[in-house]
Amino acid sequence: MNIVVLAGGTSTERKVSIVSGTNVCKALREKGHRAVLVDVFCGVENADAADFFPADYDVDKASAYMSSFDDQIDAMVASRRAFFGPNVIEMCQQADIAFLALHGANGEDGRIQASFDLMGIRYTGTGYQSSALAMDKTITKYIFQAKGVPTAKGYEISRDAALVTPDDRGLTYPVIVKPACGGSSVGCTIAADAEQFKTSVATAFALEGKAVVEEFFKGREFSVGVIEGKALPVIEIAPKEGWYDYKNKYLPGATIETCPAQITPEQTTRMQHHAEEAMKALGITGYGRIDFLMNEQGQMIVLEANTLPGMTATSLLPQEAAEVGVPYGDLCEKLIEISLKNFKA
Repeated sequence: MNIVVLAGGTSTERKVSIVSGTNVCKALREKGHRAVLVDVFCGVENADAADFFPADYDVDKASAYMSSFDDQIDAMVASRRAFFGPNVIEMCQQADIAFLALHGANGEDGRIQASFDLMGIRYTGTGYQSSALAMDKTITKYIFQAKGVPTAKGYEISRDAALVTPDDRGLTYPVIVKPACGGSSVGCTIAADAEQFKTSVATAFALEGKAVVEEFFKGREFSVGVIEGKALPVIEIAPKEGWYDYKNKYLPGATIETCPAQITPEQTTRMQHHAEEAMKALGITGYGRIDFLMNEQGQMIVLEANTLPGMTATSLLPQEAAEVGVPYGDLCEKLIEISLKNFKA
């Protein structure tokens, strides 16, 4: 197949996306596909329209080219009106499918998916509507509450409205403050008192105009991948220091990841059931990943849904798939296979 692996972009998770895309592109080429790595925002200058998908291709060189723009992204965003970079649309239209290795805003939030639907471009992952719902943590929380999916108590705050404090909503400190549409725990902080709450709010608002305030739920962290409606084995994530923030997510050796998680069979079944129900509640099709916390009493809550789970070497979904006998390259092909089903109606 001719495949465009889209990565990079303009979100706070750009660098992680490039790593995901590089891994995916290498795996697909090893499986015999003519995959190319493309930055959705920076594009490919001087691409050969007669041969967008060459037999000989240097993935590492393409990855380095993408990374060379990292320090220029803010300036490029300020100077441009269009989002898609040079030759991106043309390459995706010629491809059999675009593998979305994007994370965060303008990638995981449904905008690209909706654009591609209008252009007849096939892509991996769920559709635009479920992508948009899952990206907004406030909307996700409301849907989970309505559908009976366990979630932490919380509320939304806005940069343009009067600040609502935890005391106003009957929450006690500590609380979690996080950007409403962020990912990878970027801008997510713990506030132990009213003074820290103000600082946490400022941190979140520096990234977005909306944020979510939630009760602090102390517990072990888990994740469950779901492919075609069926949950994979549960994986536990235990940071060696602190909590599961951005650094611990992506710094090699910073966490101990155990799959399958060392919990009771009943807890495993219950968590997998909640993961499948969370996917259904948001209308996520194909594949995704649901993150959890569970306390000492066995009470569990869903933290969030990920419609384009990370595909780096340390990412959770590939580890869970490997546990059931699906190696990384096969997983990449599997995600393409199940995504193509959505375009055969």
